Amino acid sequence: MTRITGAWVEDERARAVLTLLTGAGHVAHFVGGCVRNALLGAPVGDIDIATNARPERVMALAEAAGMRAIGTGIAHGTVTLVNEGLACEVTTWRRDVATDGRRAVVAYSDDLAEDARRRDFTMNALYSDAEGRVLDPLGTGLEDLRARRVRFIEDAATRIREDYLRILRFFRFHAWYGDQAAGPDPDALAAIASLTAGLETLSRERVGHEMLRLLAAPDPAPALASMVQAGVLARVLPEADAHALPVLVHLEGENGVAPEAIRRLAGLGRIEGVAALLRLSRRQARRLEEMLQGAESADRPEVLAWRHGADLARDILLLRAALLAQPLPEGWRAALAYGAKQRFPLRAADLAPLQGAELGARLRELEVRWVESGFTLTREDLLA
Repeated sequence: MTRITGAWVEDERARAVLTLLTGAGHVAHFVGGCVRNALLGAPVGDIDIATNARPERVMALAEAAGMRAIGTGIAHGTVTLVNEGLACEVTTWRRDVATDGRRAVVAYSDDLAEDARRRDFTMNALYSDAEGRVLDPLGTGLEDLRARRVRFIEDAATRIREDYLRILRFFRFHAWYGDQAAGPDPDALAAIASLTAGLETLSRERVGHEMLRLLAAPDPAPALASMVQAGVLARVLPEADAHALPVLVHLEGENGVAPEAIRRLAGLGRIEGVAALLRLSRRQARRLEEMLQGAESADRPEVLAWRHGADLARDILLLRAALLAQPLPEGWRAALAYGAKQRFPLRAADLAPLQGAELGARLRELEVRWVESGFTLTREDLLA
């Protein structure tokens, strides 16, 4: 019997939610990502519970026990229970009645295997009781997880037609949990390649969410290469060029820089309308544009750091080196530290009585001189 130890399994708040249901005569298990990640030794985010108890019964039990119950997705069988600050999503076992590639009409089920069968990948169809004992209702999840093999449950094409977002989820899961040396499951790739048109039915928000999570993986480059091979990247980001991404990831690792999705997105080159294609926030879009403009400029490292701050300047240098296939400048770290400390020594009041456009033009002219001097010109030099 495979067993999970440590982490959330020993958190009495999570166990209490589970035993609330089992103590009332229902069947309940932890399920999905929390079980998968605990078995992999990876960080666990959300805690999900699957049960044969109906949502109204779950809420009634929680309220009687003094737990906060929120009907976050009650129409689809999901209730969030909050126990001493810990949120657990509790979902009634379900089966699909009808799907349209985006949404599913579901019915409640009393069969755990039926609930497992409607999930996407075998490694996500693993369950655990309050003692950490793992259940594998379909008989393939544990084997695939141990092999780090991301595989659709039963027929890949059927699973994809149920929700076309699963195409992007497949590549994200492979980037985070798959065996990079072995490559993606060939049956899945074949099914995906034949169904890429379904991606057009997805909202830009869903596509953007998945793509940014994929790009934040430790090394998304192999997954992006497989997306190119299957014709997926051309569907979601038509102008993307993934050839520089492996170089960028290598440079990050070599210089101790943590993975970051927007930097990797910039590593795919300038993509027309990318902010709209992925529904980027204003902050994300601004950061992306600053990185690309900086990489396209000839600004020295210290000038980049003065303009953008040391962290963004570092990202620009990594991006420039990857896109242009050139080494990082010698002494770049010291140059960034030096540039980030610089402050233009003049203020508008120093140029009185100049005003308006004339004042602005003169300040910009003197600032250019100051930058070209390597920040050495003093206030007195500039005024002279």
